[in-house]
Parts: sequence; C-alpha cells; structure tokens
Amino acid sequence: MKKIGTLTFAIVTLVMLSCNDGPKKRFLPPSTGGVNSLMVVMDTELWKGGVGDKIREHFAKPAPGLTPEQSIFTITQIPPQVFKGATAYSRSVLFVEQDTFSLAHIKTNVFAKPQKVAVIKGETYNDFANNIDSLAGMAISAFKRVEIEEAQKRFTRSLTKEKAFEEEFGISLKVPSLYKLGKREKNFVWMDIQIPKGTMNILAYSMPWDSFTNDSTFVNDIVKMRDSIGKKYVPGPYEGTFMVTEKAFAPYIYPAQIGGKKAAEARGVWEIDGYPMAGPFLTYIINDKENNRKLVLEGFTFAPSEEKRDYMFELEAILKTVKFATGS
Repeated sequence: MKKIGTLTFAIVTLVMLSCNDGPKKRFLPPSTGGVNSLMVVMDTELWKGGVGDKIREHFAKPAPGLTPEQSIFTITQIPPQVFKGATAYSRSVLFVEQDTFSLAHIKTNVFAKPQKVAVIKGETYNDFANNIDSLAGMAISAFKRVEIEEAQKRFTRSLTKEKAFEEEFGISLKVPSLYKLGKREKNFVWMDIQIPKGTMNILAYSMPWDSFTNDSTFVNDIVKMRDSIGKKYVPGPYEGTFMVTEKAFAPYIYPAQIGGKKAAEARGVWEIDGYPMAGPFLTYIINDKENNRKLVLEGFTFAPSEEKRDYMFELEAILKTVKFATGS
C-alpha cells in the first residue's frame, strides 16, 4: 500500500507539473521571401478572371509617391496544389479559395514564423469581391507590419555608433552601419548611404509645436516647410540649386503612430529647383508635445531609372525604429 501511495503521488505530481508547463509549442521554420513579396495561393482560372482582377486592384496597386510607378507588393501566384513544403514558408500569404462557406480573416504563424496568412473564401464573384474589399486594408497593413519587422531584423545586425540624432534631438534611431553622417548643424542632422546609381538619405529636424495648426492649409504648410529646409540644408549639384517638393503633385498625407506618438505621414516626390533631378520622399511629422516641438524625420532616395520601392521601404523601417529619451 505504501508503494502504491508513493507511485500515485509521483504520477499526480508529474501530471500537475505537465499541466503547469502548458501545451508544447509546435515548431515553425523561419519564414522566407524577399521584402515586399506576396504569395497569392488560388486557382489559376480564378486568378485570370474577375476575382484575380479584384485581388490585383488592391494588392498590386501602385505604391504612393514612387517614380517610376511600382506596385506595393511583388506578387507570385501559385495554385493550391503547389502550396506545400518550402513554398508554404512565405512570410506574406494571401489564400483565396472557392467554397460554399464565405469568410475573410487573417491568421498568424500558420506554416512558418513570422508569417501572416490572409484567407478569403466565397462561392460567387460577389462573395469574393465583398470579402476582398472588406479585408484588403487590414491584410495590407498586416503584411506591411511583418515586412517592416523583417527589414528591421536584417539591418539591425550591424548598426552605426553615430550619436548625432541622440545628441541633437534626444532620440535614438537604429541606422545601419553603412550610413554615414553627411551634415550636422543645430537642429539638423543628415545621414546617407551610397547605392548603385545614387543615394539613400535620412534627415531629422524640428519645428515649433504650434506649426501646422490650420487643417485647411496642412498640405501646403508641409510643402513650405520641406522647401525651406531644402533651400537651407540640401543643395543641388550646382550653386543656387536645392531640393524642393515636386510642384506638379501634392504629397499623399496619412495619419501615423511613430515612436509611441501621434504623427502625420507624407509621401511624395522631391525635385531639385533649377536642375533635372527627382525622387521619392517619406516624411513623418511627430507630435512631440513633451518637448514642445514637432519632430520631423524624413527619408528620400536618388536613384535615376531604378525601382525605388524597396529603398524607400528600408528608410521607412529605419524611421519607425525611433525612440524618445525617457521622459520625452
């Protein structure tokens, strides 16, 4: 009896320990794929028809502010029977299936990690169209977040030790070590990196807290700000030339959250006043109330005749690493 009691106690203890441990987590291989790549898994006939057109309308639309024009994702379509093995490890996946059950949702880390899988099912074209329209915005945001995290993971392996942003503005930015300090003045820091046929650039400066108080002139005020900063700090190749906002196209403006603070995101095209040079820019105007200022972070690229989406995406990923000093 004593032996049986001891054995029972041991078994109960083992079961209790097992329960405390919780269920074993399933092993997931690391996800794969180029940045901004989207795997679309759907029947080829659906892809060639109206449902495919609806997918392309949302997921292959042009990225804002790019010259030349480029879609927000590089899409690869495969039929469901091919989606297995290493193919299923793609980081961003859109799964579209004809089914009597209509649904649209997003799953996380299904076949690999990190991974986002958007699932859309329907029976008729209207089912698909409604589900695609309702899910597309959330799916694009989810795909972008996982792609940003992947880009950050790649470049944070080797970071610059430059302290200009910290010393001038009380912020930290995770900037790859290949970026070099190009210019530093009071209230202005510029870092850049040489790329094939051009440069990628990061700027930081601040504006008074009461800037941009009129919603009706917000876009024009951003243009004026950028143009004044360009004239003062960002010269063109010849004397008297400098960077301004492209006059023919107003910037795209979006609400944003950067470094835990509310911000405005502006995307558009810059040009050199008086000289044929241009490229895309991304500007964040951050409400840094604690420091009584608007902190401005900007990335812009010069790479003539090159596709610039992934360059701008890297700059976005860098700017989104901003952290404010404790108490800011």
